[in-house]
Amino acid sequence: MGIGVRLRKLWGLRGGVALCLALAGFAALWSVQSISLIPMRLTPRSLEMATASTHVVVDTPTSAVLDLRQNTYSFEGLRNRAVLLGNVIAGTTVRGAIARRAHVSADALRIQAPLTLEQAAPPPDSGNARRTGDIVRLNDQYRLNIQANLSVPMLDIYSQAPTAGSAAVLANAAVDELRAYLTRLAAAQHTPPQDQIRLLQLGRAQGTVINKGVQWEVFVLAFVLTFAVSCATVLFIARVRAGWRQQALSERVAGA
Repeated sequence: MGIGVRLRKLWGLRGGVALCLALAGFAALWSVQSISLIPMRLTPRSLEMATASTHVVVDTPTSAVLDLRQNTYSFEGLRNRAVLLGNVIAGTTVRGAIARRAHVSADALRIQAPLTLEQAAPPPDSGNARRTGDIVRLNDQYRLNIQANLSVPMLDIYSQAPTAGSAAVLANAAVDELRAYLTRLAAAQHTPPQDQIRLLQLGRAQGTVINKGVQWEVFVLAFVLTFAVSCATVLFIARVRAGWRQQALSERVAGA
C-alpha cells in the first residue's frame, strides 16, 4: 500500500518523473559510452573481456627427451628452461617487442611470469605492478599470464584483452617474439644448432569474448538504479516542500 501511495504521488509530479527519466537515461548512456563535450562525441567504453591461450613445448632440435651422452632424462633441465623462458617473456626487451607486435603501449601490457619457490613475486621490470586505477580499468587491460607446466617442459600462455582478435594476437605475439629473441641470442653467442632451444607451439591462439552482452546488462542496471534513486530523491524533496508549506501555513494561522 505504501509503495502504491508513493507511486501515485510520484505520478502527480510530472516534472519530477521527466527529470528522473532524463537522469536515468544519461547515466545509462554514460555507463556504456564515454561522453566528450569538446568536441562533442561518444566513444564506446571497453566493457567486454576476451581471452586466448596457447601452449609451447620447450625442446631442442634433436627432441632431447633422452640425453644419450649422459644416459639420463633431461626433462628437469628443460622444465627449468621453461621457467626461465617465461621470465624472459616478462623482461623489458621481449615485453616491448610483444607490445609493438600487438599494437599496444608497453606501459599498458601486464605480464605475470611463472612463479616458483625461488621467485615468489614478479620481477620488478615485468610491468605487472598493481595500481589503484586498475580497478576501474579491469576490462580495458592487456595481460599475459605465463605458467610453466611442472610435469612436462611446456609453457602455458593465457592472454586478456578487450577484443577476441587482440587477445589472440597478444598470445601469439608472446610466442613469436620469444622465438625471435632466442634466434638473435643464439646468433650473437654462436650457439651450435644442436644446443639451441626450439619452441614448438601447439596450435595458434584463438580469442573468445567471455562476457558477451555485458553492455546491455550495464545499461539496464545503470538505468534502473539511477531511476530508483532519482525517484526516491524527488519524493523526499516533495515531502520536505509539503512539510515546509504546511508548517508555514500553521504559523500564519497561529499568528492571526
